[in-house]
Amino acid sequence: MKIIGVIPARMAASRFPGKPLHPILGRPMLEHVVLRAQMYKGWSRLVVATCDAEIEQFAVDKGFPVVMTGAHHTRALDRVAEAVTCLNETVDDDDIIVCVQGDEPMMRPDMIDTVLAPLVADPDKAGTLLAMHIIDESIWRNPDTVKVIHNATGEVLYTSRVPVPYCKGDFSAELLARRIYGIFAFRWKYLKAFTEHPETRLEQLEACESNRILDMPFRQHIAPYAHIKSFSVDSLSDIALVEAQMADDGYWKLYSCMELVR
Repeated sequence: MKIIGVIPARMAASRFPGKPLHPILGRPMLEHVVLRAQMYKGWSRLVVATCDAEIEQFAVDKGFPVVMTGAHHTRALDRVAEAVTCLNETVDDDDIIVCVQGDEPMMRPDMIDTVLAPLVADPDKAGTLLAMHIIDESIWRNPDTVKVIHNATGEVLYTSRVPVPYCKGDFSAELLARRIYGIFAFRWKYLKAFTEHPETRLEQLEACESNRILDMPFRQHIAPYAHIKSFSVDSLSDIALVEAQMADDGYWKLYSCMELVR
C-alpha cells in the first residue's frame, strides 16, 4: 500500500493573496510545511501541487518535487486529486493519499501517523481528518477556524465556522470542541469519488469541503489530536502568532540553520 503525500498551495488565496511564499522567521511558509512533512519517513511520494509559476519555481529551486495542476480548483482536495493523476505511476484504489495543507507551518510529523492510523486499522474506512481539541475560547469563536461535529464513533456529522457545539454557559475545554487541522487522508478510490462529485450547498455556505461528503455515500472520520499551541495561517495577522510560537519550536530548530534559497 502506497502512502502519497500532496501539499496543495496557490497564490490567489482570497483572504491572504501570496500566502504560501510569505516569510515566517525568514523562510517562505510553504518551505516550513514541506520540510516538516519530509520528517515523516513513511511516504511513498511527497509532492507540492500548485497552479502558480512562482510556487513551481520556488519548489524547483529548493529541490522539492512539484506537480502543476489546473488553476480552476477552489478546494484543496480537488487539486490534490488532480496532482495524483499526474504522478506517472499506478495508484491503486486502496492506496492512501494524504493532503497536508500548505498553510500549516507548525504541523508535526506525528500528525501524519495520527491521521493514517484509523485507515490502517480499518480497511473499510474511507477517509480521516486531523481534529485538534480546542481549549481556547478565541479559537472556538474565530470564523477562520473550521470546527467539526462528530458522533461517538468519530464519524464526521458537520463542519462549520460558527462556534459549535453550542454551550449554554461559559466555554470550557470540557466542551470537547475540535477544530480541523489541515491534514486529511483518503483511500484513493474515495478521493476520486469526492472530486468527481459537484460542490454542494453546505460546502459552499461553510466554505469547507468536508461538507461535500455529507451528500455522498461514504463518511469521513476524525483522527483526534490533543491540543498543542499551534496556529494555522488564514490571514496576515496569523503570521505574528506563528512566529512567536515557532521561535521555541523543536522542529524549527531542526532546520533553522539550513541554507536559504532566495
